[in-house]
This record gives sequence, structure tokens and C-alpha cells, in this order.
Amino acid sequence: MEKKNESVFPATFPGAPVIYLNTYSNEGQKVYEAAQAVGCPPFSLVAVSDLDWNRDMAPWDSPAAFKNGEPFTGGADDYLRLLVEEIIPRAEKELVGPPAWRGIAGYSLAGLFALYTIYQTDVFSRVGCMSGSLWFPGFKEYVFSHEPKRRPDCIYFSLGDKEAKTRNPVLKTVQEKTEEIQTFYQNKGIDTVFQLNPGNHFAQGIERTAAGIQWLLNR
Repeated sequence: MEKKNESVFPATFPGAPVIYLNTYSNEGQKVYEAAQAVGCPPFSLVAVSDLDWNRDMAPWDSPAAFKNGEPFTGGADDYLRLLVEEIIPRAEKELVGPPAWRGIAGYSLAGLFALYTIYQTDVFSRVGCMSGSLWFPGFKEYVFSHEPKRRPDCIYFSLGDKEAKTRNPVLKTVQEKTEEIQTFYQNKGIDTVFQLNPGNHFAQGIERTAAGIQWLLNR
């Protein structure tokens, strides 16, 4: 397990909530600034980068989703252990007192990972799944057949309205699966929303992430 890099953006407010964000290319600073720009209430952000993306964020092994893509080698459980046992305690030493609550958020495969974590640990109570890779083979079935370690207070889902418009047979299921999963939680009485944004998967990732964080903080 190679060293991960975490950046802590602490709130000056004691006891402010903390959001853990796994990032593809170290977008923590930009997301934190975007969250301030849209007027989020005080919160701390811990952004983790230098991830082995297709391993650390994947709940189990799965073939590549793209023609020339890398296969997924399910290392999410190992990475989550590192997050809970080492990264969280280290990051929270930099906060002003213990946080009111912890949330976990992510974009793309990190959105899938964020949702997966609630089935493996009880440390996160709010989840932001932005353009989450919920097309991931077997994931919807996993959600429908497993109980979270703790009932989440709220879950935010979003997607770009063009994300399902693809010939890729795996990726084109993303909107249908996201809507089914969101409805599943809604029917359990969990506070949840599904937001459709203009654009494809790569449009406005920073802004979409900040919007999800804002929603979680305002519940």
C-alpha cells in the first residue's frame, strides 16, 4: 500500500463537520474554494490523493470498462482500512476539536467508493456520490442485498445528463442504476436526492462536487 497524500483544510469553527474526499488528481484545494464560493456552512475538508484509482476505489475485481482501459483490482477494503486507521486520526489532529459528524464524498469511481464504505464501516454518516460509477458490475445487487453498518443520515447522488448516452454497454446503465439505487434508499426513509446536471462525465467536476458537499452540509 503506497503512501497516500492527504491535504487538510480545517474549519476555524470548533466542532465543524468534516468531509473526506478521495480525489483523482488532487482537486482538494479547488473543491474547497468552490465550496466557499457557493456559501457552504463552516466545515473541514480532508482531500486524499495519490490513489491507485482502479484498485483503491474498486470494491472487487472487474474487467476494464473501456477498450484500452485498465481492469479493476478490488482494493477498496485495504484502502478503507488505511483511511480509517491512519489517515482519519492523523488528519483530525489538525482540526479544532472533534467534528460534529464525518461525511465521505467522491466523484466517479470515488463516488462508488463513498457509497461502498457505509457497508464496511460506521465512521461516516453522510455520503456524496457525484457522477458515481454505479454502473460497476454487481454493485446495484450488492446494495440491494446488504445492510449498511450504520444507517446514513443522508445521501446525495448526481449525474451529468449525457453520461448514459454512450454506446458502451456497461457505462450506458449508469443513470438507470443510479436512479434505482437512489429510489431504494428513499423507500427506506433515508434523506436522499438525485440531481441531474447538464453535460457529460467530465463537465464541471469541481462544481458538481462542491454542490454535493453543500447539500450534505445543509441537511
